[in-house]
Amino acid sequence: MSEYVKPGDVNINEPRWDQSLYWNRAKHFFVVTNPFNLLSSGEQLNEAKNIVTKYRSGESLPISENELWRYKYLYDSAHHPETGEKQIIFGRMAAQVPMNMLITGCMLTFYKTTPQVMFWQWFNQSFNAVVNYTNRSGDCPIPVKQLGLSYVMATSGALVTALSLNSLVKKAPAIVGRFVPFCAVAAANCVNIPMMRQKELNEGIAVTDENGNKLGNSKIAARTAIIQVVMSRIGMCAPGMIIPPFIMDYLERKGTLKRYPFISAPLQVVICGFFLIFTTPLCCALFPQKSQVHISSLEPEIQKLAKELKSSQYAYYNKGL
Repeated sequence: MSEYVKPGDVNINEPRWDQSLYWNRAKHFFVVTNPFNLLSSGEQLNEAKNIVTKYRSGESLPISENELWRYKYLYDSAHHPETGEKQIIFGRMAAQVPMNMLITGCMLTFYKTTPQVMFWQWFNQSFNAVVNYTNRSGDCPIPVKQLGLSYVMATSGALVTALSLNSLVKKAPAIVGRFVPFCAVAAANCVNIPMMRQKELNEGIAVTDENGNKLGNSKIAARTAIIQVVMSRIGMCAPGMIIPPFIMDYLERKGTLKRYPFISAPLQVVICGFFLIFTTPLCCALFPQKSQVHISSLEPEIQKLAKELKSSQYAYYNKGL
């Protein structure tokens, strides 16, 4: 006889593990960012969506709890957590490791000439634009004009940073130049993410009380959410862009790269991939996706409504990724 999971047995509207604990958040994101989720077919994703939809509608299902969670995480890997829309494949969190290991490895390899810098910084910011749009907070459409402006500004910022630093470090030790791509990426993240989510900064993001009652849109919560995302993104790429330069400098001094120049790009891609497998979920977990903020620190109108609803002292919002 098949094992049945009944409505109310499992709360699939929340992550499987208690998100108030960092290591539980990390465990959650190790599953969410699993690159193998990208190999799931359209039929498998549709099946996962149907299972999740049926269970949420109150149906009992002839599957185990573990199977339900497997379908739920497969569904989450390809759909926005709030809107439920299927995400662009390159913007999904599961694409972070394979895409970033390729891009980062190539940025660290091809950083000496202006054409190389321009191409890989442009490529990186194009990918970041897709990720930022796909993982924006809530049902908050980004106007094409804003999308284009943020993309141009982030790409320009990365290029100016990279080319300027390359010019300044020409007479510095060779290893110093290897850190230029990281500086450019960090600078671009500080521009790209706030610009991409400017509408949230101007209009605020939805905040709710502990019962899910919407208290309004908060610009204060939006600013906090975006700062958290910027910090997570920089932390995500830091080890993979800071440690490889030391390794490659050592190999260069030993003459290994001179004897085998073709290994430079593949080796750095592999090294970056190794770090990203861990830093992607660990840095996504730095701050809870469903973050809480003390109501007293939000806008007066939100505080007033919370008082009328007799809400607790905390409000909640989705910070985005």
